[in-house]
Amino acid sequence: MNPGQEHIPKSDAPFLAALCILGGFYLFMIVAIVAADFGHSGVGQVLAGLRQPEIQYSVKLSLVSSVVTALLSIWVGVPIGYLLSRFRFPGKSVIDATLDIPIVLPPIVVGLSLLILFKTPAFRALGLDNAFIFTRKGVVAAQFMVACAFAVRIMRTTFDDIPARKEEIAFTLGCSRSDAFWRIVLPEARNGVLAAATVTWARALVEFGPILVFAGTTRMKTEVLPSTVFLELGIGEIDSAVAISLLMIVCALAVMIVFRMMAASQGLRPRGGRR
Repeated sequence: MNPGQEHIPKSDAPFLAALCILGGFYLFMIVAIVAADFGHSGVGQVLAGLRQPEIQYSVKLSLVSSVVTALLSIWVGVPIGYLLSRFRFPGKSVIDATLDIPIVLPPIVVGLSLLILFKTPAFRALGLDNAFIFTRKGVVAAQFMVACAFAVRIMRTTFDDIPARKEEIAFTLGCSRSDAFWRIVLPEARNGVLAAATVTWARALVEFGPILVFAGTTRMKTEVLPSTVFLELGIGEIDSAVAISLLMIVCALAVMIVFRMMAASQGLRPRGGRR
């Protein structure tokens, strides 16, 4: 550059255009598949499909099992998330990584592993094989094994974002660790708890692989919404399968909107973030 010549920055337009094209393509595909589902089946077909007894049963079982799974996931996820956030102990990194296994494993492998576990002599001696394998309890167990990992991650992030100094001040005022947790930390984490419950409920609602292997897809017994789509496709009932798919899309969209509203109000950040 010659002396006295001003530096003229290059235009960012090509770079931004490339980003928009790549991102826009994927966004277009998402909108397109949802629009295709809505275009394939009208409201009448969706309502007709939902009037079938088998589909009504799968809707009820899915809603009930997802609620139970969400409650169990919160019950387990809150203490694990708190321990990982507040304490240092030997093997913490290994435990932290182990808790991610249900997230990174193919869901069908989780179901197969559950099946093998419940067929071991110890579990058979306790009668747990007959109580869970190919039963409604097995549906909840399969959903829980995957969904709880998401609750742990959300709660870990939530507790990381709550300054530990608040507890330290409580300790100086005579509070025990449990008192500080129940009176200070948990109320502060309420939005995170709601977000974890929402995500685990949504994850449980769409879970299929572990349920297929561990609980089966028996109609009017262990059939949930994803199983219904699978079974309806198997007998060539495309309209019924699309009707259930649309119901799941609406539920997923509503849940994610609620979750993002909760996350925004809580200020959830990536794991390890601090305020």
